[in-house]
Amino acid sequence: MNFFVSSLAQDPFYFLSWVGIVMFSICFHEFSHASIALKLGDDTAARQGHLSLNPLVQMGPMSIVMLLLIGIAWGAVPVNPGRLRTRADTAIVSFAGPAANLLLSLLFGAVVGALSLASDPSTSLVTRFFVYGCIANAVLFVFNMLPVPMFDGWSIFSLFIPAMRDVDPQKAQNISLFVLVIVFITPLGGLIWGVGTALAGAVMSSWARFFGLFF
Repeated sequence: MNFFVSSLAQDPFYFLSWVGIVMFSICFHEFSHASIALKLGDDTAARQGHLSLNPLVQMGPMSIVMLLLIGIAWGAVPVNPGRLRTRADTAIVSFAGPAANLLLSLLFGAVVGALSLASDPSTSLVTRFFVYGCIANAVLFVFNMLPVPMFDGWSIFSLFIPAMRDVDPQKAQNISLFVLVIVFITPLGGLIWGVGTALAGAVMSSWARFFGLFF
């Protein structure tokens, strides 16, 4: 079984780029949750120090270790829905994280689109870095938008599907764990990756066409 950390010896640039990008992207995702929650009346995350891009705060040591070992990580911020005015506010706070990843994917993609117009070989490593950034954030966006309990997509979709709000919390947790297992041991994980990379490809090609109109 090959662990992600083995790529450090095979392709150090890829390993270090992926770790740095994923770490920053998760921290920005969680910071966005905390920031929007504060604006909408819930200061729970802010009081616990989550208005930060510190990986130790937003991810925690275990998540960082898992990122280094297998290339997968997570983060979490505490949100108290009781401090938010409406269900729509809860959905907005939930969407803030995936939206942050989508924004980062667009920004990384814009740089790739601009660099695609350059013929200078010295930009190849820079281009690779921003391609990784675009893909990582597109995949994070797709993954977090899954309508699964404990994922951001669950709170977002439950705003429009009332039956989702009536699921027993214990049952919701069991569903979430089951789905996570399915994602990692079946082709579903590859499908999520494929959708994310397709989204990233569309972003990068769209930016390349846009910049091509002017240069």
